[in-house]
Amino acid sequence: MPKRDVPPSRRPRPMGWMLPVSGRGRERILFLMGPPSIFWRELSFALEEGGHSVFKINLNLGDAIWWRRRGAVAFRGRFARWEAFLDRFVADYGITQILYYADRQPYHIVAQRVAKRRGIDAFVLENGYLRPDWITLERNGMSLYSHFPSNPEQIRALAEKFPELNLSIQYRHGFVIEMASEICYNFLARFYRFSYPLFRSGAYYNPFVEYFPGVVYKISARRREAVARRIVGTLSAARRPFYLCPLQLQSDKQVLENSPFRHITAFIEQVIASFAAYAPADSVLLFKEHPHDNGVEKWARRIGQIAMRFGIGERVEFIGGGDLGEILRHARGCVLVNSTVGLYALRAEVPTKALGTAIYDVPGLTDQRSLDDFWSDPSPVDMELLHALLRVMSGTVQVKGSFYDPVGRAAAIEEIVGRLGLGRVNGVADAGCAPRLPGACKGGKHDVW
Repeated sequence: MPKRDVPPSRRPRPMGWMLPVSGRGRERILFLMGPPSIFWRELSFALEEGGHSVFKINLNLGDAIWWRRRGAVAFRGRFARWEAFLDRFVADYGITQILYYADRQPYHIVAQRVAKRRGIDAFVLENGYLRPDWITLERNGMSLYSHFPSNPEQIRALAEKFPELNLSIQYRHGFVIEMASEICYNFLARFYRFSYPLFRSGAYYNPFVEYFPGVVYKISARRREAVARRIVGTLSAARRPFYLCPLQLQSDKQVLENSPFRHITAFIEQVIASFAAYAPADSVLLFKEHPHDNGVEKWARRIGQIAMRFGIGERVEFIGGGDLGEILRHARGCVLVNSTVGLYALRAEVPTKALGTAIYDVPGLTDQRSLDDFWSDPSPVDMELLHALLRVMSGTVQVKGSFYDPVGRAAAIEEIVGRLGLGRVNGVADAGCAPRLPGACKGGKHDVW
């Protein structure tokens, strides 16, 4: 990667407050907010080396510091003015592609609308569906807004075009690096607002609430791990059937934007109510806390109260740790919102029920019946279809690599530059609309996107 910034373009600028990072090229790519790492910066250099023009709009201080390149435009206006600002920028600079990290961020939702209106491409990058060392690169959006096909026969046919998948982990980074980067980015964006006073973060929690309780909560992690091992060991030794219910973070946009639940408590209530009424009497419901939970929501207490209310307190367990692979080896089924744990469960041949929108929620993979029916007779996983899904995903909407590991960044950037330049994002796995979004493929108001 180049070590120095490339001087901004000297071409005439119709708008005095807008300055492109680089000159003309095959694609004219606009970067919006990126991940909390130098990935965005390194990707921009690589795209320039590939002959593309790069533009950047900074929206907060964290964004600007991670970018650290001359020529970026700072949007400091009210959110209500963002759409007009972006639309004018796209038109005046002939932007052909917009890149952003996290598709449900308010500014990026507007960008999708502008891109659709202007007839240009918009692409989201995010942590991969195939954790841990994969990155998602999709047209427009993820999950509910994904263009990835949902028809099992189409997925089977497409799989013939791709090689067998190697899911071995190649790129690793420490949890501390990722968390420190995220904390730094979000604190700069939220509290150092002198340069971007009107920035709207769209975050569920204030960063103090999001991160500091989590640091304290980590102190008791070993104790929670020991309790989890004991509970899982007891269930396994007694050969008592149990269903795993992995919780997501309350702040997870995949829950808030791509599921019917505005709070995970509503999901917990629905699952416990159904389990109490329809699950086999000798079975246990095992809730597992997300490994990065900050402890704010007090899930153990809340779950216990709900279970007691439904009269099954002795049949509901909660763990704040544990080996996911070991748990899945003994689980009779898995019920979740739309966590990527679902893919782990499917790979372990554990029958799975998703109550939110997930890219893997496909007939033949997940149970398509009601939750009430799932408990007594869960649908088995079609492993051939699962392998087909993973092959197609890896070749179209997943990129092997990392936002944090240097070698993983280089590998991912090389592949992303190729896909963007050759128009291979989604590629053959593009339904032309969002098939999981009601009405999107039938001429409804969401048509095409």
